[in-house]
Amino acid sequence: MPLYDAVRDLTLEIEELELDQTAYQVSEQFVRKTTTVKLLGGWGAGRGEDVTYAGEEHDPERFPKPDLAGSWTIGSFSEHLDGIDLFPAGAPDQGAYRDYRRWAFESAALDLALQQANLSLGAAIGREAKPLTFVSSTRASSLDGWLALYPDLRFKLDPTPEWNDELVAELAARGNVDVADLKGQYHGTVVDNPPDPELYSRIAEGLPDVWIEDPALTMETGAVLAAHRHRITWDAPIHSWADVEALAFAPRCLNSKPSRFGTVARLFEFYDRCAEHGIALYGGGQFELGVGRGQIQLLAALFHPDGSNDVAPGGYNSPVPLPDLPVSPLDPDPAPVGFHRAE
Repeated sequence: MPLYDAVRDLTLEIEELELDQTAYQVSEQFVRKTTTVKLLGGWGAGRGEDVTYAGEEHDPERFPKPDLAGSWTIGSFSEHLDGIDLFPAGAPDQGAYRDYRRWAFESAALDLALQQANLSLGAAIGREAKPLTFVSSTRASSLDGWLALYPDLRFKLDPTPEWNDELVAELAARGNVDVADLKGQYHGTVVDNPPDPELYSRIAEGLPDVWIEDPALTMETGAVLAAHRHRITWDAPIHSWADVEALAFAPRCLNSKPSRFGTVARLFEFYDRCAEHGIALYGGGQFELGVGRGQIQLLAALFHPDGSNDVAPGGYNSPVPLPDLPVSPLDPDPAPVGFHRAE
């Protein structure tokens, strides 16, 4: 049975919408803001997190407050959202933000519907959450500090043009890098990383056992990576199964970021199709500050617990290494009802 059919007809009663903003001072230049969408109904409170990166989009005067009170199913609620502009103050700078916000409302609705049905997500879809392997996404210059506290920690790193042969050789000798994210599929963001055949060659040849994520494929970089296609994974371009079908070549592995899909239906179809085509998955995050982090951890624990999941507990986002954090594998600790972790 398709995964979405297991939740499509779950009913939910919504009485009220509440919004809570969370902020985290990452640096003097950057404050990460997210908004928790809370749907209240009966004895339940369903929550989802909008991970839109533009801080101003979380200002109360810009955030939508649609009247969602009523009786719904997961399917009819999603159809209703199709007709609501979730950016009433104006189109967002990045089109992907529409999916991020839509996911906040959809995941909150799923959380509430499961609570009101007295079901966990795992019970609803017939899957068991398993201990979750995770990696830490950080700067290469920070590895020593983290490894001093967590010697078994593995990493997802973002290569930059400054990476030379010596650094790559050092990383290869350590043997604890799982994913090299080339950031070649971002455009108009602070993390844009233009195609660099020399860098791509250095990574592909010098780190022969890592996944190569999101290269920008040009004639030059495509030639460099031709022999390494089996290690290429995609993240930013993937918002639906149709995006997978549109890739230049069939992938062996993909990064699954739930908020990129916008709707539960698109995400669950993606899971179904990847399973049918034998495509491995690992999870990714969007610097979630609240309930969203537990939700992506739970999905990873249900669908790809052994992948190189970039869904580490929030403490690993600290710019300086912190002691006493949970280590991999992580106890998924699903809540007995709803779509969230017990904690």
